[in-house]
Amino acid sequence: MQAIHNIDLLSLRDSFISLFSAFLLGALIGLERQYRQRTAGLRTNVLVSVGAAMFVDLANRLHGADGALHVVAYVVSGIGFLGAGVIMREEGNVRGINTAATLWCSAAIGACAGADLILEAALGALFVLCANTLLRPVVDAINRKPLDATAVEMSSVVHVVTSRERGKTVLAMLDTELAQSDYPISDLVMRSFSSDEVEIRATLPSTSVDAALLDRLIDRLLASPDVRQAFWSPSGSE
Repeated sequence: MQAIHNIDLLSLRDSFISLFSAFLLGALIGLERQYRQRTAGLRTNVLVSVGAAMFVDLANRLHGADGALHVVAYVVSGIGFLGAGVIMREEGNVRGINTAATLWCSAAIGACAGADLILEAALGALFVLCANTLLRPVVDAINRKPLDATAVEMSSVVHVVTSRERGKTVLAMLDTELAQSDYPISDLVMRSFSSDEVEIRATLPSTSVDAALLDRLIDRLLASPDVRQAFWSPSGSE
């Protein structure tokens, strides 16, 4: 039987080392994603890494290095469809691009492992982990800095409605809340909303906004008896 004929223990050992390396390195990347509760977590990154390793290892075994090169090219293009599935447009903001890029890197790491480049795969995993962890504080620090509103494509606007007599009080409260949350304000205005109400609008660069934190800020504003309405929304700039 051909199946029995194809059994090669040395080749099987080589495949095991490749797949185990892909599994381990994919799990290291996936753990960080899972900890941050991203769309593609532990299992997804492991499966992408192991799958890429399996395809490359199979091609390498059947057709040698040339066959492996062709499969790597298909892995690179094919993983794009999977990455596109985790990118979402939500309330005017695009989310999941970093997760998609991480999946792409997991596939590359798996392909290295499948091609028996174990140290290269480990080095790639190290750099991916560094990008997703060590660079995060740098990104957060940059995003917190005030920006020129005309240079920002998207912004988030906090809307607060209150009575005319309490307008200045609520304006000061909103300004304090945003300052305590370390949100840069590119514009803060108060305008007439109705005969006895005013609307306060605070514009924030979208790169500085964490939706969950901003939701909690809105909840704190609504807890004040002086605030009649409060919400936030994304806004585009020309």
